[in-house]
This record gives sequence, structure tokens and C-alpha cells, in this order.
Amino acid sequence: MPFNSVGSSRVLPTAYLSDKTASMITISDLSVRIAGRLLIEHASATIPEGMKAGLVGRNGAGKSTLFRVVTGDLTPETGSVSIPKKARIGQVAQEAPGTEEPLIDIVLKADKERAALLDESETADDPHRIAEIQTRLVDINAHSAEARAGAILSGLGFDSEAQKRPASSFSGGWRMRVALAAVLFSEPDLLLLDEPTNYLDLEGTLWLEDYIRRYPYSVLIISHDRDLLNTAANAIIHLDQKKLTFYRGSYDQFERQKVEADELQMKAKAKSDAKRKHLQSFVDRFKAKASKARQAQSRIKALEKMGTVSAVIEDHVQGFTFPEPEKQPASPIIAIENGVVGYQPDKPILSDINLRIDNDDRIALLGANGNGKSTFAKFISGRLAAQAGSLKIAPNLKTGFFAQHQIDDLVPNESAVDHVRKLMPAAPEAKVRARVAQMGLATAKMDTLAKDLSGGEKARLLMGLAAFDAPNLLILDEPTNHLDIDSRRALIEALNDYPGAVILISHDRHLIEATVDRLWLVHDGTVKSYDGDMEDYRALIVLGGKTKSSKNKSGDEDNASKSGQRKTAAEKRSALAPLKKKIDAAEKKTAKIEDIIAKLDGDLADPALYEKAPEKAKVMAQARANAAAELARIEEEWLELSAKYEQAMAD
Repeated sequence: MPFNSVGSSRVLPTAYLSDKTASMITISDLSVRIAGRLLIEHASATIPEGMKAGLVGRNGAGKSTLFRVVTGDLTPETGSVSIPKKARIGQVAQEAPGTEEPLIDIVLKADKERAALLDESETADDPHRIAEIQTRLVDINAHSAEARAGAILSGLGFDSEAQKRPASSFSGGWRMRVALAAVLFSEPDLLLLDEPTNYLDLEGTLWLEDYIRRYPYSVLIISHDRDLLNTAANAIIHLDQKKLTFYRGSYDQFERQKVEADELQMKAKAKSDAKRKHLQSFVDRFKAKASKARQAQSRIKALEKMGTVSAVIEDHVQGFTFPEPEKQPASPIIAIENGVVGYQPDKPILSDINLRIDNDDRIALLGANGNGKSTFAKFISGRLAAQAGSLKIAPNLKTGFFAQHQIDDLVPNESAVDHVRKLMPAAPEAKVRARVAQMGLATAKMDTLAKDLSGGEKARLLMGLAAFDAPNLLILDEPTNHLDIDSRRALIEALNDYPGAVILISHDRHLIEATVDRLWLVHDGTVKSYDGDMEDYRALIVLGGKTKSSKNKSGDEDNASKSGQRKTAAEKRSALAPLKKKIDAAEKKTAKIEDIIAKLDGDLADPALYEKAPEKAKVMAQARANAAAELARIEEEWLELSAKYEQAMAD
């Protein structure tokens, strides 16, 4: 089965390409095993034609493996995957193009039928064949192909000048964008996309969301980007516990349906278990009695006929923990006046920067890759000095810096424990491992060499190392590339609990909207506050600046309103910080007392205690009663504080 090295569209005879065939995937009793590990077991699902389906599941569940079965690159152990014979499958090539060809030519060649017809038109001399070629070129809009290819490349971040440059002049990440552009341009009947946003910035992601949403044929997309799945997908295929389940609707709708289905299943299991227990109890009591033998036998048969309802198995997702700073410096923690920064003298990347960062700011940096977001992050973290102007940093300010490329800095042949032990040379082994656990790495992975950790596990380790010294300012540059949706949710919770300042660079719109209250735009060689919200920014990228709010009010009024809202939110959060601290303290006390009660309950459950040490049992029982009373008091206090906090946030 030949595949294009760029777009990976299946090559079919010209006769098959005379008209498009909408795709449908039928998965029947599929089992797939890789290196002895069963990933998919007797799974079945059908994806209707024209559907934009998101394939979701935990990292390592087998999503990419399923793609290989669909393309025919992997033979299943049992079952089959069926697609229409005439359908063309397209997926992004694993190796990005690195030739001397201009980008636009690489993309244009991805449409093999157009390229073949144009080549034939140069040599054909039969008038009938020439007419057929020209008619077909008109049918497939061949003469507008260069404009379409240019529009796709532009949407993915290549301006007209860049489109004329050779692929070899771009880095690997940018070449992957070219490979993505090629497969999009070829317009296969079934488009397979595996984490397509990993090499995109926010702007490219927003453009791709809109492109997939309008794509006229079938799409199966693996992604952990919630907003992409909400915007572009109209169905979700969930790969869980080696099975496939089809849900109609967006990702949010899938989550709601999944919760409802799990609740129904748990109720059904409880009902089934109760009935089984009742029948078994009757059998155990009466099977030996002659008068009840027939009834007992009938219940034994009933037990045999009863099906079992599976329990809902929930995979636990390790959380993230960012240590709380011991002391937060007064605002502003960073102040920049007429700042200029770059890598070479007299060649500034950013200039005319006049900004301040307060100790509780939550800021996202917007702007296309190449505009200087990472440069600005290095600047405020102290990794780049100001070429002109001033950068004032609060005394004793601690900064934690995470960037995806730093994953390569992990020592391949050292484990997570080895990495952390270097930072805690005098600490006992138990404390070192406890610190690794706080980073969200499972016990089974603590001694795994860094080179053998998954991308998500490496990201967790690196993030934990970045925040090791309890920084006052946390700078995160694309933290979600290797995290699944549940891990991203855990990251959101951790960032919202973290009391310090956060600077975030991310292509995950949901992460931005859930964690920040200020937006800064890195554009035209400087950094300035952006007064719109993420929906405005999406409209700016996708629709060329048309916003919903512009229909009924002036942009200045709307921007002023949103700026005021962000300022108010920041001021409110700062004013409520002492109350939030009391709530957190109450939660910690509650957890400690619950542990004490649990230990006392375990000791008091031992009958031998009352025989051997009745006085001790009496003391422990009293201690348990006192702890329960204290727990009730603290819970009452927590409820009162939480109510005040929620009311204050709502006002």
C-alpha cells in the first residue's frame, strides 16, 4: 500500500479519483496486540460517513495503534477494519520534508491526481484525451490550487515569502507544519490526524479548528486539546479498558454522557449484586433442607443465568503540586521600562516594552511563533539581559521556568529519583521519593530511566524540577504537549491553587481561559496588553478581526469593559487571599484529623485491645470522640469560610 512521503494519501488509479467517496469506518470485533501487550480487545464501532470524530483515551491506550490498523500498516490479531474501497486515506507523514523544494511546490505535489494530469497535459497529443484532462482539471479546481495551497500554508504560519523558501531552511517543527499542510491540501476522503497541534502555536491551532470544522469529508483525529474537540468534532470515539464506545456530539457532551452512563452502570451493578447476594443467601441457608431443595435448585439456576454487570473502573490521574512560596515579595515583582531585548547587539527582537508583573498576576502570552514569546519569557526570567531600558526584579524573587525543549536536558540514564536526589543530597530516601510523588509520578515509575519515560511523565518530572524551590513566579512555555486531557485538567487545578504569579505560553485555549485573567500580545516587535478575550482573539485570527461584540458596541467601549473586568478580578483575588489561606488551612487540618480518626478506628476494631488493655481502649475511644468533635468544628468553619469566599467572588 504506497503512501506519499509528505501527505500520506493512498495512491489510487485515476478512475477511482473521478469522484469523491465519503468514508465510513466499520470496526468489527477488533483485537490488537503490540509486543505481547493486548491494547484493544474484541472492540467494535462504526463511524458514519462525513463524521468529524475525535479519538480519545489515556496515553498508551492504543489510539495511534488503531490508526496503523486503519491504514493497513498493522495487522490485527482478530477482527477487521473496513472502509470503502474507493476511499482515499490521508495522514501526516512521520518524517517532515527537508528537500530544497519551495514549500508551495511540496504542498502542490501532494495532490497526486492534479500533478499527474498536469504532467500528462504537457505530452498528450490526442484531442479527446486533452479535452478530458482539461475538463478534469476544471472539476478539481486545479487552476486555483496554488491559491488554496498558499491559504493553507498561511493559516499554519507561513507568509508569502516563507512559502517560496526551501523546506531545508526550516526547523523540524516547522517542517511538520508543511507535512500537515500537504495532507490538508490533498483533501483525502478520510483524514487521519494524530495530535496535529503539537507543532502549532495558538494561532495555528485556532486556524486548524476552523479548517477541520469546515472540512467536507470524514476526519478521525487524536487530540488532547479540549477546545479543538469541542469546536471541530461532532462525535467522540472513546478507547477505554480496551474497548471502543461511540458518542455523538462534542467533547463536553461526551463527558456528560460518560458520567451519566457510568452512574447508570454503577446503579445497575449495585442492584445486580444485591439480587445475587439475596439469591446466594437463600441457597446457602436451604440447599441442605429437603423441603426447600427445589426452591434452592431454582435459585442456583437463576444465579447461573444472571449476567454480571461490570464495575466502572476509574483510572486515577496523578495531580500536580506546586510548592507554596515561603514569602511573596511586594508588587510589582517585575517592572520593565522601555525594555529592549535580543540575542545580537543592534538586532533587537523586542523593544519599547513597558509592563509590570504583580505577585498574583496570571498572564498568557499571545502571538504567533517567531514573534518573540519565548524570548520575552527568557527576558523576565533573567536568562536574557536587557539591551536597553531597565528590568527591575524584586529582591529574592524565585522564578521557575519550564519549556518543552528542556525535556532533552534530562539525563537519559538517570531516574526521576536520581534527578531529585541531586537537589536533596542530605535528605533521607523516603523524603526524596515523597518529593517525586508530589510531581505526579507513580511509584512504579520513580526508578524508570528518563529515556524510558513517556512524554507526559518527562513533562511532569521537568515541571516538578522547575518548581522545586517554591518559586514566586512560574513561567510555563507549552506545558501540555504530552499531557492527556485528564492530566491537563489536573494542571489547571494545580495552577489555580498556586498562590504565586504565572506567565503562560500555550496553544491550549482551554488551559488559558481556565487559569489566566490577563492577556499580553507579542506582536510587531513589542509586548503590549491585549484588552479582548480569547473569543475576540480567535475572531481576530480566523475571521480577520470581526468580533461578536463589535455588532452592538464600539471596540473601545468593549475593550475598556473587559480591561476593567480583568483588573477587578485581580484586585478581588488579592483582597480575598487571606480568606483563601484560611480555607486551605482548614482543608489541611481536616485531612490530618481524618487520618488520625482512621488510625484510631483501625486500633479500636481489634477485639484483643479491650481484653489486654481496657484502660488504653478507653483513652483511645475518648481521643476518637474528641477528634470527631474537632473535625465537625473545622468542617463547620470550612463551610462558613467557603460560603463567604464564594459570595465575595460572586459580588
